[in-house]
Amino acid sequence: MKLRYPATPLITVDPFFSIWSTTNQLNADITRHWTGKQQRITGILEIDQVPYCFMGLSEAVSMKQMKVEVDALFTKYLFCVAETELEVSFMTPLLLKELELCSRPVTYMEVNARSKDGVKHNYRIKILVDDEICLDHKGQWDTEFDFGDQERYQWGRVGSVPQKFLNKSGDDHRIDWGYFYMAVEKSTSSTAELTQQSSADAVDTKSGQLQLVVDFPATEAVKTLITYAYDDMKGLEYFGKHLDALWKRSGSPFILDAIDSAYGEYPVLKTRCKEFAQKLQEEATDCGGEEYAELLALAYRQSIAAHKLCSDEDGKVLFISKECFSNGCGATVDVSYPSVPLYLIYNPELVKGMLRPIFRYAASPDWPFEFAPHDVGQYPILNGQVYGDNKLEYQMPIEECGNMLIMTTAIAIAQKDISFANENWSLLERWAEYLQLAGFDPENQLCTDDFAGHLAHNCNLSIKAIMGLAGFSILCKMREEEDKAEQYLALAKDYADQWIAKAVNEDGTFRLAFDREGSFSMKYNLIWDKLWGTNIFDLSKFTEEFASYIKRSNQFGMPLDNRADYTKSDWLLWCATLLDSKEDFMKMITPLYAAYHNTPSRTPMTDWYDTKTAIQRGFQNRTVQGGLFIKLLLEQGLCHLKAE
Repeated sequence: MKLRYPATPLITVDPFFSIWSTTNQLNADITRHWTGKQQRITGILEIDQVPYCFMGLSEAVSMKQMKVEVDALFTKYLFCVAETELEVSFMTPLLLKELELCSRPVTYMEVNARSKDGVKHNYRIKILVDDEICLDHKGQWDTEFDFGDQERYQWGRVGSVPQKFLNKSGDDHRIDWGYFYMAVEKSTSSTAELTQQSSADAVDTKSGQLQLVVDFPATEAVKTLITYAYDDMKGLEYFGKHLDALWKRSGSPFILDAIDSAYGEYPVLKTRCKEFAQKLQEEATDCGGEEYAELLALAYRQSIAAHKLCSDEDGKVLFISKECFSNGCGATVDVSYPSVPLYLIYNPELVKGMLRPIFRYAASPDWPFEFAPHDVGQYPILNGQVYGDNKLEYQMPIEECGNMLIMTTAIAIAQKDISFANENWSLLERWAEYLQLAGFDPENQLCTDDFAGHLAHNCNLSIKAIMGLAGFSILCKMREEEDKAEQYLALAKDYADQWIAKAVNEDGTFRLAFDREGSFSMKYNLIWDKLWGTNIFDLSKFTEEFASYIKRSNQFGMPLDNRADYTKSDWLLWCATLLDSKEDFMKMITPLYAAYHNTPSRTPMTDWYDTKTAIQRGFQNRTVQGGLFIKLLLEQGLCHLKAE
């Protein structure tokens, strides 16, 4: 791959267990949580008692990093010194059809060293993990260390004292309960020891590091398999109840058994993960080019690991997003909406897992409005919406109703099954009626791009309402309610015809708002008309609109609208996918690729940045990068009604 990653994924499990390298070289800085706070994992290779640093910062001489490669499931580094070559590979097996596996909080690190000079050397691999990995901030509480020996592996763990499960919520927030585990597979060719070490900046004697030392005497090649795991004990608070992570739903609920399974399954999982990553690369390259394939490879783990997989009291899947560096909200509807293309491709059950909390909350007496909620809490405490203090002026009525109808329709089409919609029919019908009354010409309200402020007569928001009504028509037809289906289909088409007449500029493009002649905006919500093949809008009348998207692009992408130079990566991809030719698609996404390649903002992929400087405006590590998969979703036809 050629992309210079803004940040490189190492451990990618969930919003709390997510560690990245934010420099070009793995040994040029401390490893960090996605928030940017230190979570130090340091790696040292000693060759004949001479230490070299390959990960994090150390007083030892740094090994020369020769290359780094990232695909959907692996991050691979190659280092060398005069006499030795070192390969370090991280893998989190996020194969979305196997939800317990995806939820299992274990990341592999395989370390291989070989002699370059043909001489046998004494090798020692040393890994140090600071106890800040189980604290919101270093020194917050005491920590304690434990060690053990299993048949297949040795382990050590560190956790906070006291253990206060789910004691707070927040955005710039790290876990301070549960236990971090480091383990090493036993081998006949090496000896290993795990110990507690005092860290140089220890706040007190109970603070320190978990240290692993693996010795290989007189050999030309060494190999060891290390796992990093985190048992959070309790994953979410969900309407007053503490829930376990999904991996505890079946089989053993004990983390040591999960680590044991991880070691036993590694050879097979490694092969399957390679096959998946290779297939994704080939499919993405074929439909969108090499740059598109690289963007998807970087987005895949980020999007998944910004969710938490649990199950509710009835055993149904919950897939809870966190609004990372947005406001920390959980299960946010307009964050799920851009995320769903990835999950519609690989497992639509996860889209249901995004929507279940919203349906449950909206059906309860605690939700006072006739439209859909924005969220169900602040991660990881989900007891009801927190956005805007539930004041009416801060709600997103049309946005969230349209989102819920569109996503539910997409699930039904992808699975050819109306049952999930049927479970929530009264709410869907209520929200469709709301859009019928208020959706065509929106009042002064927020949409998902709330950072841009309130806007009346929002043309793109009107498209969302129209496609929400079209989606409800599809659902009615699948329920064999033909008259109602025809009624809502006719309504959507009538609104679409009115929209074109009311939104058009003199040059044939379309406005940001109905009352703003000469303005422009991304019309990303149109993508569902193309995905579904519904022909609600006459897309032949959008020739000038779509052509303008490339013309309006700055060095690092097309602005979201005429009000500012910033853009959103997800919406840029959705607009590029509206373009018919692969060549035009590639032209439009090349500036996005350049933004990530050149940005001085070294964080996990941001979705909100300046199109002239590539500097992050806000947001990072958000699930919405799943939206980059929309071109692949279109090419595979998984949401097209021709399949009906």
